[in-house]
Amino acid sequence: MDTRESDFDEGTITTECVVVTRGGQEAVDTEVINERMISFYVNGQELVTVMATPVMQQAHGVGFLANEGIIQSLEDVEDVRLCARGTCVDMWLAYSDYPAPQRRILTSGCGSGVTFDDLTREAPPLSSTRCIPADTLWVLMEQLDRSASLYKRARGVHTSALSDGERLLLVAEDVGRHNTLDKLHGLALLEGVDTRDCALLTTGRISSEMINKAHRMQTPVVCSRTSPTSLSTSLAQVWNIALVGYCRRNSMRVYTHHERILTQSSG
Repeated sequence: MDTRESDFDEGTITTECVVVTRGGQEAVDTEVINERMISFYVNGQELVTVMATPVMQQAHGVGFLANEGIIQSLEDVEDVRLCARGTCVDMWLAYSDYPAPQRRILTSGCGSGVTFDDLTREAPPLSSTRCIPADTLWVLMEQLDRSASLYKRARGVHTSALSDGERLLLVAEDVGRHNTLDKLHGLALLEGVDTRDCALLTTGRISSEMINKAHRMQTPVVCSRTSPTSLSTSLAQVWNIALVGYCRRNSMRVYTHHERILTQSSG
């Protein structure tokens, strides 16, 4: 399986802007985050085209299939290839009678994300005893901020990470927050990292499609720098997921299953 990414960094694009201040104006070169249409093909047929940042495209494609329930493991995938322009990911599955989903749901993700999954489907709650100290979550979120290389260069991008509860295992950045979770799942599959019992950390809003991807990845703790939505909190409660929002220096809001977040008063 060829999983090599493109040999050039297209995470940002250099452009010219005019900086205006009270003292005047100045033309300068600056970086902006790259946003392009990326098409995922399965067995030679286009499945979907998404707006995304063209880095980690193969991981993105594989993770999208996994988070949509189209594949269950990397064994379902025979080959993954990225076209020379970096805008098309060709994925060939181990079975030829792949039934392409027909119903698309536009999500609340940046860039009008799309899913084929029923976000209100009945699914078993996660069976996990994972608990994480609040102090550790604050440290991990600081590490997430420091690892955001594209954000430091251009801003305008979301960052997410997979953690084993002690350190960051994988990090992904994209203009779409939902894309970062697809990239993380794909990276985990390609690199043999088990996502079960891990925690997801993200800079983006936790909406229903985000918590659905977390359930697919079997991650019982989801932590964000910003807010959840009503449907994501309802799903997290049913699916036995601790949903943490506004995790910033020395404070956080735990919306569901607060018993998974350990504090000095937990005992």
